[in-house]
Amino acid sequence: MGHALNKILKDIINRFQLLRGKRVDYVPGWDCHGLPIEHKALKELGAGHETIPPVAVRKIARQVAERDMKVQMEEFKQFGIMADWSHEGTYRTMDHDYEIRQLRVFQELVKKGLISRRHRPVHWSPSSKSALAEAELQYVDDHKSFPVYVKFQVSQGQMAPGLADMVENVRNGKEDPVHLVIWTTTPWTLPANMAIGVNAKLDYALLRRTEHPDEGILIVGKDRLEALNKVLGDYEVLGILPGSALSGTAYSHLFHRSSSPAPLVTEWSDVEAGTGTGLVHMAPGHGKEDYAALTAAGLLDKLDIVCPVDDNGRYTDDIVDLSKDPVIGERLRGKEVLSDGGKEMVGILKESGVLVGQGTLKHKYPYDWKTKKPIILRATSQWFANVDDIKGAALKSLEDVKFHPEISRSRMESFVRERSEWCISRQRAWGVPIPALYDAETDEAILSAESLDHIIPILTEKGVDYWFEGPVEDFIPPTLQNNGRKYVKGTDTVDVWFDSGTSWSLIKERLGERDRDSLCDVYLEGSDQHRGWFQSSLLTATGAAEVGKEVAPYRDLITHGFVLDDKGKKMSKSDGNIISPLTIINGGQNKKKDPAYGADLLRLWAASVEYGRDVSIGPKVLAQSAETLRKLRNTVRFMLANLKDGDAVRGDFRRATKEELSLIDQYVLLHLQQLEHTCREAYSDYNFPRVIASLNRFATNTLSSLYFDVTKDTLYADPIDHPARRATITVLYEVLHTLVPILAPILPHLAEEVHQTLHQQTSKPSASIFELGWRNVPSDWNNSAVSRSMDSLLQVRSEVMIALEQARNEKHIGGSLEAALEIILPEVIEKDSTSETILAEKSLLKTLFVVSDVRVRQDTEPASQRLFCERKFNDGES
Repeated sequence: MGHALNKILKDIINRFQLLRGKRVDYVPGWDCHGLPIEHKALKELGAGHETIPPVAVRKIARQVAERDMKVQMEEFKQFGIMADWSHEGTYRTMDHDYEIRQLRVFQELVKKGLISRRHRPVHWSPSSKSALAEAELQYVDDHKSFPVYVKFQVSQGQMAPGLADMVENVRNGKEDPVHLVIWTTTPWTLPANMAIGVNAKLDYALLRRTEHPDEGILIVGKDRLEALNKVLGDYEVLGILPGSALSGTAYSHLFHRSSSPAPLVTEWSDVEAGTGTGLVHMAPGHGKEDYAALTAAGLLDKLDIVCPVDDNGRYTDDIVDLSKDPVIGERLRGKEVLSDGGKEMVGILKESGVLVGQGTLKHKYPYDWKTKKPIILRATSQWFANVDDIKGAALKSLEDVKFHPEISRSRMESFVRERSEWCISRQRAWGVPIPALYDAETDEAILSAESLDHIIPILTEKGVDYWFEGPVEDFIPPTLQNNGRKYVKGTDTVDVWFDSGTSWSLIKERLGERDRDSLCDVYLEGSDQHRGWFQSSLLTATGAAEVGKEVAPYRDLITHGFVLDDKGKKMSKSDGNIISPLTIINGGQNKKKDPAYGADLLRLWAASVEYGRDVSIGPKVLAQSAETLRKLRNTVRFMLANLKDGDAVRGDFRRATKEELSLIDQYVLLHLQQLEHTCREAYSDYNFPRVIASLNRFATNTLSSLYFDVTKDTLYADPIDHPARRATITVLYEVLHTLVPILAPILPHLAEEVHQTLHQQTSKPSASIFELGWRNVPSDWNNSAVSRSMDSLLQVRSEVMIALEQARNEKHIGGSLEAALEIILPEVIEKDSTSETILAEKSLLKTLFVVSDVRVRQDTEPASQRLFCERKFNDGES
């Protein structure tokens, strides 16, 4: 349903702009690379990606993408999406030209020094065996972790002076060991510990547990003591000292060998007193914040990051070398850190006597958005785009973008502002390659504007697949040939968000050098794309632009919410609440349960919901939309039938002049003018619910309840050339010819059906309503005098309807045409009063009130013989 909402909203925009005479450049496209397609390809091959050559994977993946794309295209056609669906009229990110444009954009970023390779922690999916971007994560609120409290022993003789002095004072001559107590929700990361963080401004307590007198001294945050009562048990506080007095203290743990430099306590301002123990376990191989803090402190300048976890999320052989006791390492080697490896770690901590406490915690945790399995943070060598250097220009360019809804601006800006880099490399075969060469001995990467100047023309000529099947010698730039070094090709591919994020380059190529403030008028996607396509498009466009000329690739940014069921729940197969848009259009197997509503109803639903937030759909919602559609359809059918009967569909029909129109005729045209103006503005502002509400109100209140009711006798009884009938048909002609273009962007099938009926008998038939365009209504139809006069008469009509109902209930009359009315006006009639209007429009009253006769007299004239009921109006009439 999300696809249907998205495509229909885009189509409504395109159709309206086409009606307004604009040239619409809409090129439907598909993101074809990435894990979902590769997973399907590997499933068809019946093998893992490590065992199949990349070329074979890419061949099958291309076939899968083509097949899925064709299925989806047919669905979009059934939604009524207007586009050139030919191969030339659409694009795919796996198209050769698209891939080469993408590589050229990539080269521009390389020229600016924005692309670099670093060994640092990234989001890693063991289930996908690839790095993931933030936009590829799905946060699960009830992930279960098993946090532990662990003590690390301070190295004797390597305490910070302030700590050493206090320990000496509280030991009373004993050689009690001193322990730093940390808390972590990921005990499997303990082998990668390289430091403990403390806040210099917080106080820390030295204490001795009553039930563990031989344990020695424990150090925890003073402000955490109350929260840790259950973990610590009874204890005695021996002293208090500031965090700054702990900085520089050395310690050891189960995975620190004496031959390695001792890890140290370091000051870190991000340490808070609200959770844990006030001492933070820092593992830069598994934590971005840890990595950033220790890098800033210079503690990683001469040390290699520790990360004994492989692509599958299992402990590597390195865990044995890291362990003080090799037996411990052997127990962990090969185990999955998120399952049996984590459990084994807790057991080891307990057996080793360093486990202070443990528990269970349900909390928000990132999962792979495709495999729906938890991810880890893991240090690997990846390619990064430097966002810090371009986000200033990116944020500046957003100032010229109009957001719909406006509240989404802060969300988008915050995501950009908080981002410092973008991991753009993926360990997959199906994607655009990062065309880097590596020294076979040193692993030094070769990626520069010059190397790309040599490589991209080769791929342009032979295809991107050639990177995976051609010899490395073909890609070595002349400047690096015959230098005695051996090179290998990189196997990483580009993040799919970089793929889709360069789609603006297609528009730029189509527009050529045309001068525009932005490449695209509109980007429209779901709210999750503030982290995805919206942001990747912005960053690639501003990053590749000439310095000082950065602009966002879009002028208007429209966000829609997610589609939920009628109970407000997310749709999922497990809950059995998925509604297929094709079932709404074509019906289900049980037509009574799932009737075939047609595409126009699906489109009407999409246009009527407040799409800026999450929207609901279900049987009740669809039934309401069906009723709205039925009313609109019956409204145009009534007008169309009367126009055909009155020969108004022929080109030689003589419409009534303005002078020949009655007050109520002019009143309807006034409301038509207001409807056209309102809907034109609403379409322009992408406020489609306002369009539907205005249409529904006009069709129900102005037409069905009023105009159709008071003119049906004229339409059914008067001859075609009767002035009153010709005036009515003229109004219906104007209304229908104005209404159909207003309906057309949302209900194109209904609009085209009416259009064909209206124009099939004309001398110049038109193939489509969209060829005729929007119908502008004359501004002089908006006559305030007509509005005032008619509003006065409608007040009188309301009272007349009450009087007629009373007479009907008292069995004086059957239908309203059996009644005659008498309206008594005051002796003195004031200017612009209701009485003056009644006198001026005496001939209209019988029609307006749908009665056999209306007599108007003043108080000085004799009354009628029969009076069934009496009503009083504002200025004294009765």
